[in-house]
Amino acid sequence: MQIAYTVEEVRKQVKEWKKEGLTVGLVPTMGYLHEGHASLMKKAVEQCDRVVTSVFLNPIQFAPNEDLESYPRDFEADCKLCDSIGVNLVFHPEPSEMYAPDFCTSVNMDILTTTLCGKSRPTHFGGVCTVVNKLFNIVAPDRAFFGQKDAQQLAVIRRMVRDLNMDIEIVGCPIIREEDGLAKSSRNTYLNSEERQAALILSKAIFMGQQMVADGETSAKAVRDAMVAKIESEPLAKIDYVEVVDGITMQPVETVASPTLVAIAVYVGKTRLIDNFIVD
Repeated sequence: MQIAYTVEEVRKQVKEWKKEGLTVGLVPTMGYLHEGHASLMKKAVEQCDRVVTSVFLNPIQFAPNEDLESYPRDFEADCKLCDSIGVNLVFHPEPSEMYAPDFCTSVNMDILTTTLCGKSRPTHFGGVCTVVNKLFNIVAPDRAFFGQKDAQQLAVIRRMVRDLNMDIEIVGCPIIREEDGLAKSSRNTYLNSEERQAALILSKAIFMGQQMVADGETSAKAVRDAMVAKIESEPLAKIDYVEVVDGITMQPVETVASPTLVAIAVYVGKTRLIDNFIVD
């Protein structure tokens, strides 16, 4: 497995692969990889001849008061996991490699980014769209792989690819959960033992909402109200949002029908966690 630190290294290698007629897959990550990331890389290895995983903690998608400095890092472990799965190249640039000192170009999106995480983190998706656009330009993948846990991000990337006529297939992959139901996340490491137990309220609310829909409930308000009540039963949990939105536009809906996204963001202690389910 090759490790590349510069744009030039990545482009040189990808050009060689393309000359051989090989397909290239990209798995963008911020590092501190877990089984959720592993599932994306495994899918990429299955579907593509060569796979690039980027490990880049993107500074421009963090607001000044967010956890950029404390975000967990373990590049050595990340490389071992990538190598064990069959990733061919890890791209691990410094921020200065991705953003020149006078960098002043960004990719922004309306509508899809005004709700959910975009409402509470208004600068976040501008940073996401910009860095993903740059990674697409650097790697020129045939397919790129993203997890459903970040469902709004997945919808935003799909829309960006469509709106900007990018010749890339976006592959969404299911949420990977711990045995007790908690969605895998690098931020789970922030939780102490009491908070870790309390965090299960997210998946409990998600599973309850799923069951309500499976049993025939079509009122978005009824599903949302029940999930809010469930989360509020946990003293350590503080709701950022519980929303029922159109799965494509990310705008609120009154009726649960395909495609609908039911998404939550909850603070457990100081840690903000997200989870969701899709009605499709």
